Amino acid sequence: MGTDTVRTAASEEAAGRRREQRGWYFYDWACSVYSTSVLTVFLGPYLTSVARHAADADGYVHPLGVPVRAGSFFAYSVSLSVVVAVLVMPLVGAAADRSGRKKPLLGAAAYLGAAATAGMFFLQGDRYLLGGALLVVANAAQSVAMMLYNSYLPQIAPPEERDAVSSRGWAFGYAAGSLVLVVNLALYLAHDSFGVSETTAVRICLASAGLWWGGFTLVPLLRLRDRPAPDRVPGDGREPTAPGFRQLAATVRDMRRHPLTLGFLLAYLVYNDGIQTVISQASVYGSEELGLGQSTLIAAVLLVQVLAVAGALGMGRLARRYGAQRTVLGSLLAWTLVLAVGYFLPAGAPAGFFALAAAIGLVLGGSQALSRSLFSHLVPPGKEAEYFSAYEMSDRGMSWLGPLLFGVTYQLTGSYRDAIVSLVAFFVIGFVLLARVPVRRAIGDAGNPVPERI
Repeated sequence: MGTDTVRTAASEEAAGRRREQRGWYFYDWACSVYSTSVLTVFLGPYLTSVARHAADADGYVHPLGVPVRAGSFFAYSVSLSVVVAVLVMPLVGAAADRSGRKKPLLGAAAYLGAAATAGMFFLQGDRYLLGGALLVVANAAQSVAMMLYNSYLPQIAPPEERDAVSSRGWAFGYAAGSLVLVVNLALYLAHDSFGVSETTAVRICLASAGLWWGGFTLVPLLRLRDRPAPDRVPGDGREPTAPGFRQLAATVRDMRRHPLTLGFLLAYLVYNDGIQTVISQASVYGSEELGLGQSTLIAAVLLVQVLAVAGALGMGRLARRYGAQRTVLGSLLAWTLVLAVGYFLPAGAPAGFFALAAAIGLVLGGSQALSRSLFSHLVPPGKEAEYFSAYEMSDRGMSWLGPLLFGVTYQLTGSYRDAIVSLVAFFVIGFVLLARVPVRRAIGDAGNPVPERI
């Protein structure tokens, strides 16, 4: 009787875990359309065109009196969003771990970002400042929500399932991005048939991403559950009312007690900064430097999304055979090659851009999914949200250094080719830093069980 009771309890626990995992996947399904349709495809070229419409005769806009090339405004707005995120994420992460109430905070951040995205419908004419403000709010809110979402991973998946669960989450996100992009492409290309202008079609695509984000966020909010907060350890550096930068400093001080975790995070911050900058600036590079039309850019990003589903799942299988660390290192070599080839792409030739998009799709999802699962092994129990706040600072196009380098390089040289190739440094340095991290020892030092293959 006792054995049957234990088996029943274990079966119910496994069923509950699978239910939470399925709900967890749906947040990626909800928010990834923002990253795809808004950040990667439509907003960069559209906000740039709005800024150029408002620019002076020399091609500059003047937000708060500061002269900025219209072509750099989007990149600078992305950089500003991460400053806001840096102030907010560590504070929210520490509060989530202290209270054990991640779900209400996740919902608040998700719906703030969804509302800002829906508000992009009103971006038109010369309202570049409105576009920049909505971008900053949406990006910062998404960053906070993704930090909380990622911090659920070590709680809903045991160590041996992490790579697979993380990869499925990314696959769900890319599948949603592909689906919505097909609808966007149909609306954009046939906007006359729908009786709307091209700019109105773009605004509808932007706003619909916010509605999708908000609607499907209900699924994870219904299925995920909060866990009781662990007892606070005296002197752990957490301050209940610390401002963002002070809380970030407290988190970093705590990470110094786990230097190998900090070493992995440093490597991730470097190479993922490069990945996210490529994602967020690719459409600007394609439209401004290569002279490709919006329909070509949408089709290329759609190709990335479709292949990223297979890439995420395929690299998850490679990780089971070769280990997640080696698989990520291989993907960084592929990213370096992608940028080198991208520098030499001829203008007005979409075939080369499509080939490059295919290569990006095959490595994109896996490098992100496996990085997330690797980091989840290195987080001390009870500090998931706090540590993932630092992790999220470089995730999903929110990094500040990459877009800043891209924007400054363009401002100094006037060449998007020089701007894109400058990002090679992130992948080379990130490869070296990641290769130096003894991951198995880092997992043990964090107080977590070491998987058989990692």
